[in-house]
Amino acid sequence: MEVLVALMVVAMGLAALMVAVSGTARTSGYLRDKTLAQWIAMNRLVEVRLNASNKFAQNVDTAEVDFAGRKWHYDTKYFNTSIGTMKRVVVRVYAGDSKAKGNPIAESTSFLGTAVGAPGSSNPTWVTGAMPPTVANSSGAAAAQAAGAAGMNQSMGAATPANTTAPITTPTTTPTP
Repeated sequence: MEVLVALMVVAMGLAALMVAVSGTARTSGYLRDKTLAQWIAMNRLVEVRLNASNKFAQNVDTAEVDFAGRKWHYDTKYFNTSIGTMKRVVVRVYAGDSKAKGNPIAESTSFLGTAVGAPGSSNPTWVTGAMPPTVANSSGAAAAQAAGAAGMNQSMGAATPANTTAPITTPTTTPTP
């Protein structure tokens, strides 16, 4: 009787171990497939970006690829955005050939288009890193700091009242002989 109970405990332990091992193997395979599908999606986005002449020619394109010794297929969809010269591109990747649809394993999104403005034209002080010009007066560095801060606030869109002035105090030192 004791031997039967011991065999029953061992059998239950082995069954639990097999469930854990098969779950780990299944998860490992899923993560491998997810990684490969994400690579395919990112590669497709790079292809779309590099193919400048055909960026917005169609709304959907699909294809099959052989990658890592397996068949995959993807669909690339182009969506309009609120900016007329820009499109949102979504690539979805599926395992198997194009006949086997199902749920996508990976999806990647990017944006394509022409620039809205010229590069570096937003704020010259931010581009060059220089501060606005300062007024030299008797208060020295504190006035320069205040002028720089006011210029930064105005360039960042902060509201500054026109008829208010903040007192500037600077420590004065006199050299001793």
